[in-house]
Amino acid sequence: MLTLLGINKLLALYVGPAGYAAFGQFQNAVAIITTFASGAFNNGVTKYTAEYHDEPDLQKKIWRTAGTVSLITSVLASLMIYVFSDDLAEIFLKNVEFSGVFKWFSVGLTFFVFNSLLLAILNGLKDIGRCVVSNILGSLFSLVITGGLALYGGLYGALVALAIYQSFSLLGTLFICRKQVWMSLSSFFGKVDKDITIKLFKFSLMAAVSAACVPTTQMLVRSEIGAELGWTQVGYWEAMWRLSSAYLLVVTTTLAVYYLPRLSELKTFSEIKLEIRAGYKLILPVSVLAGVAIYFLREHLILILFSKEFLPMQALFFWQLIGDSLKVGSWVLGYLMLGKAMVKTFIFTEVSSSVFFYFLSVKLLGVFGLEGVVIAYAVNYLLYWIVVWLLIKRNFSTAQEEKAA
Repeated sequence: MLTLLGINKLLALYVGPAGYAAFGQFQNAVAIITTFASGAFNNGVTKYTAEYHDEPDLQKKIWRTAGTVSLITSVLASLMIYVFSDDLAEIFLKNVEFSGVFKWFSVGLTFFVFNSLLLAILNGLKDIGRCVVSNILGSLFSLVITGGLALYGGLYGALVALAIYQSFSLLGTLFICRKQVWMSLSSFFGKVDKDITIKLFKFSLMAAVSAACVPTTQMLVRSEIGAELGWTQVGYWEAMWRLSSAYLLVVTTTLAVYYLPRLSELKTFSEIKLEIRAGYKLILPVSVLAGVAIYFLREHLILILFSKEFLPMQALFFWQLIGDSLKVGSWVLGYLMLGKAMVKTFIFTEVSSSVFFYFLSVKLLGVFGLEGVVIAYAVNYLLYWIVVWLLIKRNFSTAQEEKAA
């Protein structure tokens, strides 16, 4: 979280509000491409590594299948990105002069993918110590590389940093895992297991839908704001979004590192209910209190974390922070859908939520200006939470009835 806030400050100083908008667009492009290039297996790897904790041979089959497929898809994706770098720069950044950024990204993509795979394995093994240290090292790499390249090359340098820093993070993760008994080439490369591929494909499908919907929606919303209000206003919204992402990182890390493998292990509905209640008792109050503190300190935080150029974003805090709390509440249930591979439910809620957010943002943008987008964000997550709860309740009620029959 601290390194992410440090990166925000560097970007505020060296690229300004308009540069923030471009950085956000490229970050979404990286998220989309990386998910598809990895085979979108990481959540599946975490789930099944945790679920088969007492079957090491089966765990290795999962890793070998995911590693082999990821190698093939990431190399092919790298070649495609390099060849079509001009087109990608025009599509995502509206400027072919940034094609070199995509070439840098293509070079580091495979390393990026395997760093994510190793972190997914550590997560599934519940090796929290190594998982945390690996993430800290990755964050420090990102801070140093982004700071150096942004200082040297401005916006172009910051984009290159985003394209390559995960490649360096792999070196740190490999060093941390080097003495683990499971750490060998045979654990990650070899025969692809058909049955495991089918199991992982469920998670691949969910991750692909999420990777397509969320970043694409953000890019479309940015384009609407830019067309209506100008790209400086897009920069304010992007800065607000990044501040939310930074403080919510504490919550999202808890959900990803503890909740996903934990929910994957639980077998009965009563156990799952107890775990969800425990999560709400801890996670939701913390996020609400953090949001209240940030709201009352908003002006000081903008000056400390960004610059006085970003002071107009104060108007966005109220609804954004309400939306953040609602998002956290809905995510606790959202991770249950991942942990139990509720594919149809997850895809339906993800697609409908993204479509609703986009159209509501466009509508309210015309009525309330930039503030309309954060109002749409809050309303969207309120409805998402309600819908997810109703669907999960129905799914588990149906499962219990079938079991009783």
